[in-house]
Amino acid sequence: MAKFLMLGKYSVEAIKGIAAERTKKVVQTIENAGGKVNAMYALLGNYDLAFVVDFSGITEVMKSSVALTKLTGIGFTTSPAISVEEFDRVAG
Repeated sequence: MAKFLMLGKYSVEAIKGIAAERTKKVVQTIENAGGKVNAMYALLGNYDLAFVVDFSGITEVMKSSVALTKLTGIGFTTSPAISVEEFDRVAG
């Protein structure tokens, strides 16, 4: 499984739907697409949310991102991520 960082930005409509129940649906949507949630954070700044997730590949994470936007109205920017230790091995 590969790690991905999903950064979310609320729309005005998405803010209105903030609820613990929706968060549960978000986790379920990620799992239904074959992913695993490692961490979820609320942010201040350019993005409102950060999810650290595992997926087997790009297709699965794209499927999840589209499904989450349809479900919540939150737009996501998703990037692959590796640990700093792995980066040191690759780059060094």
